[in-house]
Amino acid sequence: MGRWKLLESKPSKLRICIACSPGGHMVQARQLAPLYEKYDHFYFTFSSDVADEMKKSTRIRAIPNIVRHNPLSWVVGVVVSAYAALAERPDVIITTGAGVVVFFCLFAKLFGAKLIFIESMARVESPTLTARLLYPFTDLFIVQWPDLLKFFPRAQFLGRLL
Repeated sequence: MGRWKLLESKPSKLRICIACSPGGHMVQARQLAPLYEKYDHFYFTFSSDVADEMKKSTRIRAIPNIVRHNPLSWVVGVVVSAYAALAERPDVIITTGAGVVVFFCLFAKLFGAKLIFIESMARVESPTLTARLLYPFTDLFIVQWPDLLKFFPRAQFLGRLL
């Protein structure tokens, strides 16, 4: 557990957000459930069938998807993400990425959250855009392939997490 020191403080009061897009990013994040399920936690993702199904058994904040080339969706994403970060006030965010999480992570970081980013297992030789955007703000940055260390010198290579 030493690698996850951010999850070892304030165990009874720690509020954790798992932020990711549904699909493969969510599958990876849920593989880490034994690390966070004993804490007060919730998921942050975009609205989808996966999010609707998850709402039946867990707490989830789902926002409209942010479309890269649609300025209106960016404005909505910023406003809704700011509101969600302010309303939830997580202590720690664990994110496996995709664009929907960027604004939420930045706002939550402004409100004092610690940010753990786990680069996608699918990214073997080059980083995701989300990783490049959030890297400067992370408290712990994890890569699953050693080739990515050249892009992220502060990263920790832990190997495949799945």
